[in-house]
Amino acid sequence: MKNVIAYAEHRHGETRKVTFELASEAGKIAAALGGKAHAVVLGPGSEQLAGQLKSYPLDTIFLNDDVDVEGFLLDPIVDYLEAAARVAGPSLMLIPNTLSGRDVAGRLMVRLDAGMVADVVEMKVDGDAVVCTSPKLGGALITQCALRPADYGVVTVRPNAFAVATGGAGARLEPIAKPAGKSYSAVIERDVEEGAGELALEEAPVVVAGGRGLGGPEPFETLLKPLARAFGGAVGASRAAADAGWVPYNLQIGQTGKTVTPNLYIAVGISGAIQHKVGMRASGTIVAINKDAAAPIGEFSDLLVVGDAFRIVPELTKLVENR
Repeated sequence: MKNVIAYAEHRHGETRKVTFELASEAGKIAAALGGKAHAVVLGPGSEQLAGQLKSYPLDTIFLNDDVDVEGFLLDPIVDYLEAAARVAGPSLMLIPNTLSGRDVAGRLMVRLDAGMVADVVEMKVDGDAVVCTSPKLGGALITQCALRPADYGVVTVRPNAFAVATGGAGARLEPIAKPAGKSYSAVIERDVEEGAGELALEEAPVVVAGGRGLGGPEPFETLLKPLARAFGGAVGASRAAADAGWVPYNLQIGQTGKTVTPNLYIAVGISGAIQHKVGMRASGTIVAINKDAAAPIGEFSDLLVVGDAFRIVPELTKLVENR
């Protein structure tokens, strides 16, 4: 297992940041293993995305714009990934830890008779093994699993766990043929996209997060949401706020929640326990608003504003809206 292959999950060339994170990490891991880094791009819009990926540290980008990839279930994707793996030789397969990515990874593991580690937040090469770190049991346990030298390994990677870093010398594009003798039964007759109305937390350039210091659920709607909207961002929360039932768990940021890497992270009424820090420490600029000048979050914030959030946040919102 010397090579690394990243699966570029996308829709008509539009993709989440995790695709570029995997492309960046594939180059680093392959270099440490002494192998090659590749990516696989499938379905309509493949050429558009492949053009973007040429800026990343990849040697080869396998692609096929087969419409079956979007018109059917997961089988075509697994078929193409298996074919790319056979062409590249013994490889570590990097798959986004998304709803469809987890299904793809499970099937691919069986096809390749590979070991697998799920929901990975850190990878490092130790000799000839790849050591993967992932939280388990809701974050109560942090595990390290080593994928030893073998033909293949499969890893699902948590979005926003790794930094995006360009620097490729121009990867070679290589069309990959449709596996012979394959036929699929159509399962999608009409594709309907329904807007959620809110920017995905993991994709937001600005995140305004609230914690126990807000005192209840109402400030998330009346205080934080207007500020997030003014910035064109999204609202998040600490575990304490989610556990209290003030917000749904899909807004929770931290070791047992989501990992975010916005350009600007504003923490309002959040103490800054290590479990929360794990989920947002890679943010570009971190601003904390807290009554307590000694709150732990001040130790890793770029700016700590000490005062009453119920007075500060509305004024900040007005300033942003006016600009």
